[in-house]
Amino acid sequence: MTSICLVRHGETMWNREHKLQGGTDIPLNDTGVEQAKQCRDYLKEDAWDMLVTSPLERAKHTAEIIGEGHGLPLTIMEEFRERHFGEAEGMREEERLAAYPDKQYPGQEDKEVFINRVMTGVRRLTEEFPDRRVLLVAHGAVINAILTEISGGKIGADRFKLLNGCLTNIEFMEGVWKVHDYNQVTHLS
Repeated sequence: MTSICLVRHGETMWNREHKLQGGTDIPLNDTGVEQAKQCRDYLKEDAWDMLVTSPLERAKHTAEIIGEGHGLPLTIMEEFRERHFGEAEGMREEERLAAYPDKQYPGQEDKEVFINRVMTGVRRLTEEFPDRRVLLVAHGAVINAILTEISGGKIGADRFKLLNGCLTNIEFMEGVWKVHDYNQVTHLS
């Protein structure tokens, strides 16, 4: 059985300002650093085998802070990079809806390409690290894509807003994915 705890990165200024980040590499703000520390402190109660992250700074910095409590080497996987939203990046929701009411942002990464990339990363984890407990620090759209795919569309699919620093626990056993919980924030003050 492969268990994965998906951790959404801590808050950035663009999160606070409700701007779409996507592939734009925005660092954590002070709140985001504190959220990462709270994740670290909560997660160190369990034993983990590996720590994986997106290459974007906000996820990588969150993972580095979490890693302080576990002594795990950090594995960066390109597959878990956030979806690129093209010309909509840096825009607030009301600006995006006014400019692109159909949410078809010029220059955005194709949704199917994005989902295939993310799920290729998930398959790599289950194939290369079977029977391991994995911490995976990633982004809202990445976690939503994983939840949507493994639940057959019942969970994820942007049905709810994943909060910064939230935890989502999934496991792969006998060829089947199971979602234990998602968007958990009881560890955050």
